Amino acid sequence: MTKLKLSAIPDDKPVKLTVELPAPVFKDLQAYAEAIGRESNQPAPDPARLVAPMAARFMATDKAFRKARRQLPRPEGRSTADTDSSSS
Repeated sequence: MTKLKLSAIPDDKPVKLTVELPAPVFKDLQAYAEAIGRESNQPAPDPARLVAPMAARFMATDKAFRKARRQLPRPEGRSTADTDSSSS
């Protein structure tokens, strides 16, 4: 089986965000969660828990975004590690 880009979903203090997804995107999230469950021999995670790591992975691999992000002023109270975790 091909290695998925996401694996275990870490526990973190969540920030509530409500979004509407097209039905096909939600069905893909469900299928991805099922694939994670099969790959890890664990129950499939809740598809909603995949959205944050997928968005983080997308932003971490977007070179143009990382470049633009470095040019933005840093919000107070945020460290470099908080805003640019993809530089490693």
